Order: sequence, then C-alpha cells, then structure tokens
Amino acid sequence: MKFFNLDSPLMQGLSKMADIMILNIIALICCIPIITIGASMTALYYMALKIVRNEEVYIVKGFWKSFKQNFRQGTVIWLIQVVVMFVLFLDYNIVYRMPESNPSILVQVLFLATALLALVEFLFIYPVLSKFDNPIIRTFRNAFVMAIMQFPKVILMAVLWALPVLIGLFVFQIFPLVILFGLSLPAVGCAFLYNKFFQKMEDKVIARARENGELPEEPGSEDEHIFSDAAEPSLEEKKK
Repeated sequence: MKFFNLDSPLMQGLSKMADIMILNIIALICCIPIITIGASMTALYYMALKIVRNEEVYIVKGFWKSFKQNFRQGTVIWLIQVVVMFVLFLDYNIVYRMPESNPSILVQVLFLATALLALVEFLFIYPVLSKFDNPIIRTFRNAFVMAIMQFPKVILMAVLWALPVLIGLFVFQIFPLVILFGLSLPAVGCAFLYNKFFQKMEDKVIARARENGELPEEPGSEDEHIFSDAAEPSLEEKKK
C-alpha cells in the first residue's frame, strides 16, 4: 500500500516524530546533571531547526556535535540565568511575601517588567547561541534584540513551553507523553516560529562574508551552522 511506502507522507511523518522523540530523550538525559542544561538546550534547538528545515538529520551525531561545540558558552549562560532566577526569586519574596509588605505600584511594575525581560531573553538565548558564534555578551545582546523584533512570536514560544508543564501538572494520565516530547516538541514549535527570521539573518551574514572573501561562492558542508560576528551589523541595520 502507498501509505506504507518510505516516501509516503504517513511514513515521513512517523519518521519525523521518531526523530523528535529521540531528540527529547537525549536532551532530557543531558539535562540531568543540571550544570549541562545550557549546552543541552543549545543542542536541542540546533537539531530542532534542522528538523523544521527538513534537512537530513542524524539526531545523536548532530546533537552531540552542537553539545560539545557550545558547551562552554552554554554552561556560562546557564549559570548566569541561574543567578538571575535566584535574584528574581529573592525579589519576589521581598516584594510580595514578606510580612507587612505593601509594595507600591511602581515597584510591582518594575519587578514584573524585569521578570518579563528575563523571560524574553531566556527564550531566545539558546536558539541564537545554536546558530550564531559570538562572545557571550554579544550573544545576550543579539538575543535580546532579536526577541524584541519577534516579540509576538516570543509570546507564542512562552505558551509552547508552558503547555507541557501544565499538562504534566493537571493531566497526569498523559504524563508519559511529556517525558517523550516535553522538551523537543516545544523546541520544534519554536524553531518553526523563528525559522524564517533566522534564515533572513543567515542569508545576510553569508552574503556579507562572501563579499569580504571570507566564504567560497558555493556552500560548504550541510553541517555548517555557526555564523560569526557579521550578524551584528545586520541587527544594527534592523534597529535603525
């Protein structure tokens, strides 16, 4: 039957779901040491974008390559995020939980705005790290600029990441599905949202690099995924 041909939409869909499940399991295992969460999330987004672009993917090989390549920066960024989350947690307890606490509207707005900016940064930092090679400070800055430029999509990304948590908390019967898809499926959904924007940025970076003689006219290996600081002028042009 045509349904069961390897090239049929059904079999291709099942193959992609299997890739997403394997990706989730690998990412989940690599998150267990906690310190490696940053590198794991970076590799997760790297492979998620490949899946969205229908590139030929070798899940374990590709994930491990990105994990090793971005381990140092991913780990440093994750530790920075932990510090920020800890500070926000302390601020929350000071603002809302302390006895006789009566924060002004201004203090509450400032706290919520800071939390929102941190969330926006957190959602875009690992996708940017997985695709663009910059120093850590510039990675944070570029991620923030990109997130602001794509702000409506950032809200959808937050929803995608919240859904597995809500399902795991309130629909326990399908919790096994959260274990199998709770990381990779939101990452693939997010990659689908920012894919076109990233592609435009990559095209500008490649064109500029070729003009400067830094890249050959023909693309290299399909595994090439790191784009240098040339991404920065593109962001500055967008901001003007």
